[in-house]
Amino acid sequence: MAPVNTTTASGSRRASMVPKTIPFDITATAEPSTTALEQTPPPKADSKSTQIGKPQPPPAPTKEEKISGAELKKKKQAEKQAKRAASRVAPPPQQNGTNSKQEAGKPQNAKAVAQKGQALPTPGSGKHGKQLGPKGADQSQLPIRGTTSHSHELTKPPEEDKHVELLSHLYEDPGQGKRGSITTAGKDIHPRILALGLQLSHYVICGSSARCVAMLLAFKSVIASYTTPPGTALSLHLGQTYFSPQIKFLKTCRPFSISMSNAMRLLKRAISKTHINTPDNRATTELCMWIDNFIRERLTVADQVIATSAASQIVGGDVVLTYAKSSIVEQTMIKAYDDLAASGKTFRVIVVDSRPLFEGKNLKRALASHGIEVQYYLTTGLTSAMRSATKVFLGAHAMMFDGALYSRVGTAQVAMSAYDAGVPVIVCCEGIKFTDEVPADSIARNEIAPPEELVVREAGDELGAWRGVKGLHLLNLMYDLTPAEYIKMVITEYGSVPPSAVPAVHRLIHDA
Repeated sequence: MAPVNTTTASGSRRASMVPKTIPFDITATAEPSTTALEQTPPPKADSKSTQIGKPQPPPAPTKEEKISGAELKKKKQAEKQAKRAASRVAPPPQQNGTNSKQEAGKPQNAKAVAQKGQALPTPGSGKHGKQLGPKGADQSQLPIRGTTSHSHELTKPPEEDKHVELLSHLYEDPGQGKRGSITTAGKDIHPRILALGLQLSHYVICGSSARCVAMLLAFKSVIASYTTPPGTALSLHLGQTYFSPQIKFLKTCRPFSISMSNAMRLLKRAISKTHINTPDNRATTELCMWIDNFIRERLTVADQVIATSAASQIVGGDVVLTYAKSSIVEQTMIKAYDDLAASGKTFRVIVVDSRPLFEGKNLKRALASHGIEVQYYLTTGLTSAMRSATKVFLGAHAMMFDGALYSRVGTAQVAMSAYDAGVPVIVCCEGIKFTDEVPADSIARNEIAPPEELVVREAGDELGAWRGVKGLHLLNLMYDLTPAEYIKMVITEYGSVPPSAVPAVHRLIHDA
């Protein structure tokens, strides 16, 4: 195309500044859009300032060059997105004199990120690579690769499970390995039940018989203050609906003993037999009287009968060995001492004890205050103590249906040691403690006390921080099972029987 000559003065000045037009190559342009270049006409130039055949640089933009609004908008958006991508890749600014060496090796721009093979944040993503919706709201919490995380918080490792895996089934029961508190009590818990639960959880009341009596007296107060809601019957509401939260709270404080479970079952049976038309005052009075009679016949009088029968087995000069503390064994020793003192005879008692409750200390004080000669041993000296013993008297937490003895942990060790030494083992047990359960061992049924009771709170004790020692587990079992072959006699309020006769006594007591 031939150049266009201009004749005006202004045209001459413009031609001296603008080069002559040359053939235009679209593929060599640096403009982002080819459509705009095709639509823009080439600028005019003066022939005097142009040399034909000589390549010239791209023409400078003039006032006549124009870009459509849509193309201009796309160009601005692309520049804005590029700036955002570069700002996300760049490290955060230094604060409070932070050492710049900490940011060494981190990509500083998009080019460096691309060289490392990392993906750039996609357009439309928010802070830390979070996807943004149409209004900029976070749509995902997952950061994309290539972004720098500003959170330096260390995640706390999960705490080790300190439960013994072999006894994992025992930890599932309420009250196992923990103690109830006021904060766990519901609004429906009676104040007397709340006080009893705290006493049981802190071992203020120990012993199967003592716990059973305390439970019955607490429920006597509950019954005395009970009022039947309108539209219901006392025989239906009291034993089921009203008693349920009370019993549940007591079990969270400490699991029920066999005697407590048997007594509660018999109490509920007596409530269910109450006539539906009986007035509340009369019904509650009769139930309170039933509780008093039950305590007197099944526990108080039964203990007296058993103590009298067991005391007759002790003769002058005997050395009686016992383990821990049993209220009925204590009554037996005192009864035998009083009977022998009348004829000028006496005997000696050996008390074997163990951690963590040291119940034998209370028995030792009670017998010594009555004038009985007492020797105190720990289980570490059991073999030495058994050499001088002539009889072994043991209390019972429960008598199983197969004649096995379920009692304080360590009882089986004492019974087996006596069996090896040829010393007879005599068990004193009330009928309310008989059960139809037949556990194979002390693992199937047991009670787990808080393991912290095994830790001695003294300076320098290595077990003080045992929960932080990996692989260390503390097990604090409450009971063990003594097989029937190590027991010679079981003394009950119904007489003295061998362990093989326990099923007959159980049917006599609970089927009456």
